[in-house]
Amino acid sequence: MSPQEKRKKEKESKRNNILKAARKLFFDKGFKAVTVDSIAAKAGVSKGSIYLYFDSKEEIYAQVLIADNIEHHKDLVYFSTKDAPATELLLEYSEHYVNNFLHDNELFRILMTFMLQTEQMNLTPQQNAELIRTTNENIKFVSVILQRGIDTGEFLPTIDIRQTQNAIWGLLNGIISLFLFLGNPNRRAEKIHSLVKESLNIFIKGLRK
Repeated sequence: MSPQEKRKKEKESKRNNILKAARKLFFDKGFKAVTVDSIAAKAGVSKGSIYLYFDSKEEIYAQVLIADNIEHHKDLVYFSTKDAPATELLLEYSEHYVNNFLHDNELFRILMTFMLQTEQMNLTPQQNAELIRTTNENIKFVSVILQRGIDTGEFLPTIDIRQTQNAIWGLLNGIISLFLFLGNPNRRAEKIHSLVKESLNIFIKGLRK
């Protein structure tokens, strides 16, 4: 490895370490309570080092979510290529969506903070737009599945794909919100998956011919 490549790798490693530390703090304390100083302390770097990689706390917050959205998108491409009935794909997509946040529930809280308290984030228009774009890219796989259901005659041709996509996304987030941070942790996953499957099956009945 050349010295230049080594320096690049070290910089990327430090940047990722800062994002990892910030991610944990945002989850534990909430966006408003976290400071650049606390992120630096958590990451084991100086405050000045933070500003070598990021312009502000808001940029760090945005980059945490954008990076996770991009990683999640790689997994979701599967649902646009798998040859299966739309109903099966919707149920499988929902299971995958829930598992993503059960595996990493701090991400869900950070995402909901962005969705519900956007005006408090003080993000730049570019950061806000990129967050919305990467979030929507992951939600759009529901539209792909719905369109397949229409094309194959499994779903009614008159359904509004965008509204239905948003309704399903809201259903998933609502159920996750109800149980992800409450109740017995040992029963959490079972309860969420069970309610999602039951609710989605009722929803799907309304989509079918």
